[in-house]
Amino acid sequence: MSEPTPFIHRNLPRLLLEAREAVMLHTRPSLREHGLSDQQWRVLRVLGEHARLPGGVETGRVAREAFLLGPSLTGVLTRMERDGLIARGRCPQDARRTVVRATPAGLKLVKRLSSTIESHYAWMEERLGKARLAQLYALLDEVIALEQPDEVEALEEDVE
Repeated sequence: MSEPTPFIHRNLPRLLLEAREAVMLHTRPSLREHGLSDQQWRVLRVLGEHARLPGGVETGRVAREAFLLGPSLTGVLTRMERDGLIARGRCPQDARRTVVRATPAGLKLVKRLSSTIESHYAWMEERLGKARLAQLYALLDEVIALEQPDEVEALEEDVE
C-alpha cells in the first residue's frame, strides 16, 4: 500500500470554491427566478459596474472581469442578446473589436438583483462583523495580488 501524499497545508483552491458555493447558495435562487445563470449574472454585473462608459465595454474586458473564457462568453452573450439584456456593437476606435452594453432591461435587472445581493452582504457583515468582513476582502485582495506579480509590478511602476 502506498503512502499518502504528505500535504501540510489545507487545499486552498477547494476552500475558495467551497466558500464561493456557500455565498452563491443565497444568490442563485434570485438569479434563477429571473432566468439567469451564474455566468449571465457575472456579465450583467460587470456591465452594470461600467454602465457609464458611453461606448460599452470591450468583450475581452468583460471576459476578464466576469472570469469567462472567450468561447463561453460568446454563447452567454448570444443568449443574453436574444433575451434583450445586452446589445453588441463594433468598437468605434477599432472596428475589429466588439463592445457590449447592458440594455435598459438588463440594467433594470441589475438594479433589482443588486438589492437582494447587497442585503445578503449586509447579513454577512452582521454575522462576521464589519472589521472581519473587511479583513476577508483585504486578505483575498492580497492573495490575488500575490498570485499576479507581473501585473502588480506594472501597476506599481505606473504609480511611480
